[in-house]
Amino acid sequence: MALDSKRIGIIAAILAGFIVASGRLSTQPTPLFSQQAGSPATAPLYETRAAHDPNGTGKFYMGREIAQVMGPGGIPWLDRPERESEEKPAEVIKAMNLHGNEVVADLGAGSGYFSFRLAPKVGKVLAVEIQDEMIATLRQRAAEQKISNVEVIKGAECDPHLPTGGVDLLLMVDVYHELSCPFEIMTQVRKALKPGGRVVFVEYRKEDPKVQIKEVHKMSVEQLDKEMKAVKFIRVRTVDALPWQHIVIFAKSE
Repeated sequence: MALDSKRIGIIAAILAGFIVASGRLSTQPTPLFSQQAGSPATAPLYETRAAHDPNGTGKFYMGREIAQVMGPGGIPWLDRPERESEEKPAEVIKAMNLHGNEVVADLGAGSGYFSFRLAPKVGKVLAVEIQDEMIATLRQRAAEQKISNVEVIKGAECDPHLPTGGVDLLLMVDVYHELSCPFEIMTQVRKALKPGGRVVFVEYRKEDPKVQIKEVHKMSVEQLDKEMKAVKFIRVRTVDALPWQHIVIFAKSE
């Protein structure tokens, strides 16, 4: 049966109204491929387990349990005199291969044990912390010591709030294993690093059973490799000059 132009126009208008009402009409281009019902979803970054180490958070990333964070009550531990012989901060700084004018981020700076040792050796230190008590301690000590090139930054759980493309080297000493959002933090770190920038991890050796530290507070080189690969970092050097820890250095893989 032939339709005149008036009836065709009415039918077209009705169909257009139905499509809009059903949500099928969009100004966005239709994707060529879409996930079909019942197809596997993207695996979540993290999982929570009821059964876990009492010193851990129950949150797991790539098979590793994230450790509980040391609070401000840990300042005496961070400042203990024995740390000089147990962790050899001079060896850590030597492994960083500094040239004297870098911007170095000390992520998880705590009470500033490394920040204030680095300050005379670099152009600027960005001391990143999320705990208010630690931030107050950092600012107080910078003022007392009249150190002007240590900038204290209040980070967030999943964002260190570092300047994009403004960091030559980032240091984390016994910190990474406690990060609640390791993938998100390292993604932001990647953005913050200048071309050729590096990340230096200092972590207790999980490979060594003689290291008397709680298991969730240790990291193996193999695990670091796996987690850094996920955010496009590649290991460039491992230094085993410390009694209990390894120094593991990464750079952007592309």
